[in-house]
Amino acid sequence: MSFKGKAVMVTGSAGNLGRAVADAFAGLGAGLVLIDLKARGDETGLFIAADLLDQKSVDAAVEQAIGRFGRIDVLCNIAGGFRMGTPVHETADADWNFLLDLNARTVLNTARGVVPRMLATGGGKIVNVGAFAAQKGAAQMAAYTASKSAVIRLTEAMAAELREKGINVNCVLPTIIDTPENRAAMPKADPKRWVAPQDLARVVVFLASDDARAIHGAALPVTGLS
Repeated sequence: MSFKGKAVMVTGSAGNLGRAVADAFAGLGAGLVLIDLKARGDETGLFIAADLLDQKSVDAAVEQAIGRFGRIDVLCNIAGGFRMGTPVHETADADWNFLLDLNARTVLNTARGVVPRMLATGGGKIVNVGAFAAQKGAAQMAAYTASKSAVIRLTEAMAAELREKGINVNCVLPTIIDTPENRAAMPKADPKRWVAPQDLARVVVFLASDDARAIHGAALPVTGLS
């Protein structure tokens, strides 16, 4: 696969998975648009500080990316997060809003900013990050699973809306990702059974490639060895 001459936007670029995804695309020749609140310090592309919960900030980032590359061929919505919760009847508005905003509203806002640009240039690829756990409810995880389930439903709806217009929209459903933060939070677990960020990044790259041009609305489990 080659992404030479293509512009790839990666949100959450300063995080563990965002870095892995950016590095994978860079290795295949892509021009990178790296979106996060703060720079990580070793960017190999155009870094733009943006608040994904602020539509004006997202739109400004898109304008800056278009100014540099003239187009956005691939959007990877990597930004997101996890927070263990409480029983549903004890869930605070703040916790509910935090996860729905972080995981779902960010996808909505980038879609508003990027999809019109892809339509104008004749197509593109969008890859979102759901969660394997979002396929059903789980105790003390209602807000998280609901937010990631929303990502899956957004992916399916966008795919149905855009497939005839040259835009593929799919998502990955990872289990636990092997990050320093997760190792610290679960010191007794076996991280060898988790998903390495680099392995998940390869799946994201595949879904963004021409090899996946026939795939629309997929929610692809990426479960490592677990």
